[in-house]
Parts: sequence; C-alpha cells; structure tokens
Amino acid sequence: MIIWVCCLIRSPNQKLVRFILIVEMRDRDMRAARTYRPVFSLSWFLVVLLVIPLLVLLSIFLIQPLSSSSSSSTATWIVDNSSTSGNFSYSLALTAAQEWPQPPAEAPLTSFLYGSPAPAPAPQISTGAIQVGGSRRVKSWWSMKLDELEASLGKARSSIREAAGTSLVRLRNKINSTSKTVQLVHDDDPDYVPHGRIYRNAHAFHRSYLLMEKLFKIYVYEEGEVPLFHSGPCKSIYSSEGRFINEMEMGKLYRTKDPDEAHVYFIPVSVANLVQYLYVPDSKDLDPMKRATVDYVKVIADRHPFWNRSLGADHFMLSCHDWGPMTSSFVPNLFHKSIRVLCNANTSEGFNPSKDVSFPEINLLTGEISSLGGQPPSTRTILAFFAGHLHGHIRYLLLNEWKGKDQDVQVYETLPKKVSYEKKLKSSKFCLCPSGYEVASPRVVEAIYAECVPVLISDAYVPPFSDVLNWKSFSVQIDVKNISDIKNILMGISHRQYLRMQRNVKQVQRHFVVNGPPRRYDVFHMIVHSIWLRRLNIRVHDFRNQ
Repeated sequence: MIIWVCCLIRSPNQKLVRFILIVEMRDRDMRAARTYRPVFSLSWFLVVLLVIPLLVLLSIFLIQPLSSSSSSSTATWIVDNSSTSGNFSYSLALTAAQEWPQPPAEAPLTSFLYGSPAPAPAPQISTGAIQVGGSRRVKSWWSMKLDELEASLGKARSSIREAAGTSLVRLRNKINSTSKTVQLVHDDDPDYVPHGRIYRNAHAFHRSYLLMEKLFKIYVYEEGEVPLFHSGPCKSIYSSEGRFINEMEMGKLYRTKDPDEAHVYFIPVSVANLVQYLYVPDSKDLDPMKRATVDYVKVIADRHPFWNRSLGADHFMLSCHDWGPMTSSFVPNLFHKSIRVLCNANTSEGFNPSKDVSFPEINLLTGEISSLGGQPPSTRTILAFFAGHLHGHIRYLLLNEWKGKDQDVQVYETLPKKVSYEKKLKSSKFCLCPSGYEVASPRVVEAIYAECVPVLISDAYVPPFSDVLNWKSFSVQIDVKNISDIKNILMGISHRQYLRMQRNVKQVQRHFVVNGPPRRYDVFHMIVHSIWLRRLNIRVHDFRNQ
C-alpha cells in the first residue's frame, strides 16, 4: 500500500522509499511475533498525510463553480436593464401595522412617502451596454457570503415589522434574557429613545436604527484621485456633500475594508468638485463631467464583481449640487437602479422615493454651526419671515406678492443695513422656505436651527428623511398656487397648535445637526439610516437573471 502511494506521487526521494519499506517490514515482523498492536503506525500516518490532501484538492477542483459571466472571454458592464426587482419597503408597517401581527416574510411593503402604495416610476433614459475586457471567475464562498448578508437583512425586515406593530408596553412585557431581538428596542438607549408625533412610527424607527448600528457595513471604492473623488466641500451651500464624503473617508463608522461583507458600495464622486474642476462656466459643455463619471463606474465594474452582480442596485452616490440628478443620468443604471442620495429631491426630474434618498441642504459658511435655539414663542413678534435674492419663479411670485407689503409677513430681497438675518429667524414664528431654481433650500435647516416653524413652498419636493419623520407635525407645506394666501393660512393655525409644532421643531433639531465627529441620531447617522432603509428594499439575488 505504501509503495503504491509513493509510486502514485512519483517521489524522487529514494531514501524515503527505502525508509518506508523498512518500516513496513518491521510491522510484518511484529505481527509475526504476535507483539503487534493495532495502533496508528507511521506508515498509516504517511498514507493520511499524502492521500487525503490529494482527495481534497480533487474535490475542490470538481465542485468549483464558474459564473455565467465567465463563459466568454469578455465581461459585460451592464448599464441598464428594463426588468425591475420586487421591492420590499420597511414602511408598510406605518400604514397597515395593525393588520399583520406576523406578516408573511415575502409580503411587499409600500413607501412611507405620503402613504402612497407605489411611487411613480422614474422617467426613462437611453439604454445601452459597454464591453469591458477581462474575464471574471466567481468563487463559491462569495455566494455563501452574499447568502449570509441577505439572511441577516431578512431577519432585520421581520424585526422592524414587529416593532412597527407593537406598543412600548407590549415590548416591555416581552423583554427577557433569551429574546435578544426584542431587547434591541428596549427604552434603555444610552442617548435617546425616539418618541412622539415627529415620527411616522417611533418604535419602527428605533428598532431600525439600532439594527443599522449593529449590522450595516459600507464599502468605499478606493479607485480615483482627489479632488474629483474622495473629497468634497465642507463649507458653503454644498457642505452636506463634502462632510459626508469626508466622514466616510476619514471616520470609522460603518465603513468596512472587506467588500465581501458590505451591504452597500459607495461611489465617492463629488459632483460639486466635478463642476468646479471640469466645467467651464457658461460653456454648456458637459462632456468632461460625463467622461469622468462613466469612466469611473466602468473601472469599478471591471475590477470588482459587485456592480454587475446587482446592476448597481446596492451602490449609492451622494450629491448636494443641483446637477446631481443630471450627473447620475450619464450612467443609466446609476439613475434607474442605484440609490441616489440627493439634496435636489425633485420627483418631476426622476427622483424616486422608493430607492432614492432626500437629504438636507445645509449652508455652513465657516464649516461650523453658528448657534442653535431662538427666542421663546411668547416673544416671537413676527408671523412669517423671508429674505433672499430672486432665484427661480417661486421666489419671483413670493417677492412680487409680499415684498415690503405687510408687517406680519416680512419678505425682503435684501435686508436693510444693521438688520441681522439670524435674529430675524430667531424672532419669527414661521420661516418661509421657498424653492429656488431647484427644489431644495438651506432655509429649511436654518429655520429648524432657529426653532422657527419652517413653511415649505415648493412643487414636487420630497423633504429629507420623510421615511421616518412626520413633517406635518413640525412644518407647514403650502402649494405654490397658494402663495397669495400665506397670511390667511398661517393665521388659521391656532396658538395651541403653533406651540405644539414649535416644540416638535426643537425635538427634531437633533436629526439635522452637523457634528464633528458625528453623534448618534444626528444628520450623518440619519443619512446613513435612509440608505439602510433603501438597502432593505433590495434583494441582490433578484438581479441574477436580469
């Protein structure tokens, strides 16, 4: 037996063969003398050492699967596909939680936004595919890792559904040492327990937030060079974009260096910097920006398996620049399937609330927040206030109707000298926040910082964090067609209702504050939580056959 194994491996070591023969002859002599003991001898040890590895290698070679994409000599970078996957949204819990104490695992959930059963589809953009050289071989353990990730997300969905339909009293009764899932929502949160009318469902949000902190992993692609990638402006009106990018690059929250354990993949392009460095003012030449965006996605699709695996659905980009939606349209699958985190959350321009994220525009002139808070409600003598230059047709209508015409509704294009803009905010009951050329306005967050009830005047705008926050509880939303009726609408709000809304503004303020480093439940974590919710909508396996 030993001689046969040695011949099998064709060992050139003749001394080893002679040694094995001597050992075998010794074993025969011992058996002949009846002194042989049935122990694991050296010869059998060598058999195990030599044969078993050969069998293992043979097994691995036979069962190693090849992906369908590697059957040809080229890999295709898929940039669009007409098929759509079945959506799962965590927010059906808010509209119909009482209907299912234990809903089916595959039950589709509808959007939080305004309780609508299904969001309007995004407008279509030209389709196509780009060929990328190089074959790719998908290892079996990648699929196993993906299965583990999807299974953990499935448990998270069920847990959030349970929290959405369960009162805090019932949660307290169910808490015990063996129920780790229920313990996640206990009110012993060291920082803050979401509660009150500012949330669409406080229990669901709390459960989801804690699960996000425990599970969520983000991989940041390392390709690309600053300043177009991996960096962004941390001051001015686009500070939300730069602060998030820099926190993902420099911070330690949520980021993983192992792409195989990530739930989502961040494309770290700064649209604000693309415009600054590649666009020639007034030239209308978008080709340099388009090439930079298309080439970057092409590179990550060629070097990594994750883009093609999901058609980009578990990838996200983030932009506070007005041109963010347009930039994403350069890559159709980025527009249609990826998670787009945008300040310019305009549904008339393709913003899809079921997969895209609205986040706030925050104007940090110095990079830091100047101050929070304002006068108490009893000393706020101005009914409504706005100051800003002509910037779009909505502001034109507002200025034309109210500029310098009423002491209760004070509307300025330019403030008089020695009049403080910040003091005006802090001494007004309501702060008017009309859209400019695009739907987002930094005045929304300015009003919240000053504890002034924001009045949103816009069309097709999805307010930030609408999956979680009940904007009707701390803001007033006025259609553009009703600008001339602003005073009557605001005067129709009772003093008691105003006080309730103003208290809610103070409570919701924590979710819009910029901190360095970030603190739990602040604006950075709320942005990540919105991305986490969209990832819960995605099952990567649904894209394999598309």
